[in-house]
Amino acid sequence: MNKKILIVDDEKKIADILKAYLEREGYRVMTAFDGRSALESARTGSPDLILLDLMLPEVSGWDVCKELRTKSSVPIIMLTARDDTTEKIIGLELGADDYITKPFDPKEVVSRVKAVLRRSECAKPEKAVFEVGNITIDTEKRLVKRGETSIDLTPNEFELFRVLASSPGRVYSRMQLLDEIQGDAYEGYERTIDSHIKNLRKKIEPDPENPCYILTVFGVGYKLGEV
Repeated sequence: MNKKILIVDDEKKIADILKAYLEREGYRVMTAFDGRSALESARTGSPDLILLDLMLPEVSGWDVCKELRTKSSVPIIMLTARDDTTEKIIGLELGADDYITKPFDPKEVVSRVKAVLRRSECAKPEKAVFEVGNITIDTEKRLVKRGETSIDLTPNEFELFRVLASSPGRVYSRMQLLDEIQGDAYEGYERTIDSHIKNLRKKIEPDPENPCYILTVFGVGYKLGEV
């Protein structure tokens, strides 16, 4: 079955253009024009990916993303009218998987959608299950558990943890981690890895301020600790 995309933008012209390009690629497309209806469409329509504008009536894109992340790991690409690195970092910290600055080429949006969906369904690595302390990562089922309790990770968070867990003790630079989880399609800022690490620590570390799983190697990057 073809993937379902939810476009959330209060500018109907933009939503219609994106819908036409995505449907041409075989995607099923839903649209919403304010934050409240976006949350309802996400709940009832179960999209495979959401294109989310930040400046929305009723409920802002920031709050929509925050609310979605309490219940779902659906991939989210934020659409922002300002080329502001701080704004993008905040979006990633809220759990977005990518961002695109307006004005944009609809063909670039389609390319980013394909890339994010591809990452969320990445090829299986040779080893299917990793154990890190009391945390288990099942790469076939794309599940992370602490004991019997599931930990809900976004696609980028899952890939980041999987990469680190596959080579315990190896130090990865930010750029290496970006290459591993985002690939050539990513054109962003390598410090966004810090945002993903921050979110991941909140979810997996007993004390995120004093991490024992994901350790910072100052001046270099990150590694998996020997828990």
